Amino acid sequence: MNSLDLPGRPEETRIVVAMSGGVDSSVVAGLLKHEGYDVVGVTLQLYDHGAATHRTGSCCAGQDIADAQRVAETLGIPHYVLDYEERFRKAVIDPFAESYVSGETPIPCVSCNQTVKFADLLATAQELGAAALATGHYIRSRANGAHRALYRPVDADRDQSYFLFATTQEQIDYLRFPLGGMSKPAVRAVAEEMGLSVAAKADSQDICFVPQGKYSDIIAKLKPMAASPGDIVHIDGRVLGRHDGILRYTIGQRRGIGVASGEPLYVVHLDADLARVIVGPREALETHKIYLRSVNWLGDGNLSDIPAGGMELFAKVRSARPPRPAVLHQRAGTTWVELVDGESGIAPGQACVLYGDDGDDARVFGGGFIERSERGAEAEAMLSKLVSQPPRVAAE
Repeated sequence: MNSLDLPGRPEETRIVVAMSGGVDSSVVAGLLKHEGYDVVGVTLQLYDHGAATHRTGSCCAGQDIADAQRVAETLGIPHYVLDYEERFRKAVIDPFAESYVSGETPIPCVSCNQTVKFADLLATAQELGAAALATGHYIRSRANGAHRALYRPVDADRDQSYFLFATTQEQIDYLRFPLGGMSKPAVRAVAEEMGLSVAAKADSQDICFVPQGKYSDIIAKLKPMAASPGDIVHIDGRVLGRHDGILRYTIGQRRGIGVASGEPLYVVHLDADLARVIVGPREALETHKIYLRSVNWLGDGNLSDIPAGGMELFAKVRSARPPRPAVLHQRAGTTWVELVDGESGIAPGQACVLYGDDGDDARVFGGGFIERSERGAEAEAMLSKLVSQPPRVAAE
């Protein structure tokens, strides 16, 4: 066995490295080349339009492709650029826009990993005769019986397991993540030692194709109707004002709502059908139960084997928050999670990722996308009444 847990000597083992043009994937290519592997670098051109190709922290476009080519030349490895722009648009950008205009908070990075990177690129790596596809993600994998399992990385601040929960078992068995046991500063130090031009390059952003993080701009371009104005409605039914499109709001938002009130107001629901932004007090955001769709179970056994009383584990509903105590339930094809301590500001379309514990070496049990959530009884009753009856105009 070699350092990647593959049969055969490194020099007899071909590895395809997904090179985005950033420091992480570049160091992966360098480390494996140094160990003697037959390394082939592949960069995907995912988009080639607008300001996103020129801003700091983009990936897989514009300057990033040139950076990946330069690194490959420095390392002396073959490098190929594959035009996946059309595939990326259909598999990632279009669904992102559709989800956003329906009032959800989508995570396109998960879709990109599901489709473009870990499906299409993985198939290309196999066609090239590679024993594995290696990436610069910060996550660990290791043998678990006849297969491999995913675990959180050493560097908790760089943990990318939240974006990889949808990775299938077949993909996990083929993928390798050499940076899972390293910290970001250590990776940059290695890049310096190797003389790589990207050693000090800024990190890529979560949503690479959105310039300056302005989701509303790209959504308005792709889905003009999403910018239609509508009412801002209090959860008690009062119309408080008007908005210029629900695409400019997210669940949990407090600043920039656009109405004056004697109490702090938060966005608690986006009614896409009637183009309404529903606001209320902070307590209306508190959630203890969420229902999941498209669940990808990576634990031992089957999801249907979960005991009737549920399975105690840990769940993460935001990428920047640590896993919190939860109980997973599955019955008659419906999967839901009880959040022991509760969470606020949970939105449909976000991911709920499941872990064995809350430690740095926690195993990833998979997860799913949030279909809907249940708030406290009072808030649920008010929302249910509001969506079934027209709001009343506030008295002058």
